Amino acid sequence: MKKPMIGIVPLYDEKKESYWILPGYMKGIERAGGIPVMLPLTSDEDMIASIAEIFDGFLFTGGHDVDPVLYGEVVEEYCGKPCRERDVMEEVLFKHVLELDKPALGICRGLQLFNVLLGGNLYQDIIIQREPKSNIEHQQKPPYDKLVHSVKIEKDTILYGIIGKETIDVNSYHHQGIKQLSKQLKCAAKAEDGMIESVFMPDKRFVLAVQWHPEFIFNSDDDNLKLFVEFVKAVFK
Repeated sequence: MKKPMIGIVPLYDEKKESYWILPGYMKGIERAGGIPVMLPLTSDEDMIASIAEIFDGFLFTGGHDVDPVLYGEVVEEYCGKPCRERDVMEEVLFKHVLELDKPALGICRGLQLFNVLLGGNLYQDIIIQREPKSNIEHQQKPPYDKLVHSVKIEKDTILYGIIGKETIDVNSYHHQGIKQLSKQLKCAAKAEDGMIESVFMPDKRFVLAVQWHPEFIFNSDDDNLKLFVEFVKAVFK
């Protein structure tokens, strides 16, 4: 059987002016039976349209904060510096992915990006802005393969269909999060403090995103390996 080609949005280092990738993103796709390919960051809409056609699925990775301008807010001092290159490319790419109904998996920033591009918004910093304050550890220190809090998975969601459990433990490394959920998304999981930890598009073949980082824990946690496996398998549905 032909292995699916999965396009992965790269991370970007401004100081080095370089694209880079965490090995867990690539190895997670490999372990799931796909061929991972790091994409270029480009604003060329014809090129992005071709990329959307060529690849079988897309992984939207973690990284920079999404520019608050995209959800109608000014950038607060506690917001991280956005990456314009990523915002521009991913907005166009995600539009094509939805039009073509290609499988898409979002991780951390990916979840936040999906929500923003579909009309939702974010806390620019959950520690400063979110009320009431939480004692849940959302920004853990290394190592990132340690599980630090639980999430409750909603039944009748794609995530429950993949994992088959109502509660799992996850790692957590993010300072932003969903404030207002897009009307085009459904919540698939929440942390004990109510923070949205997973979303999906019910009218698409496979558009799923998680706030935690399966790329660090799929080797030691079967629940998170299943995320990569079902993502790659969705290519054939």
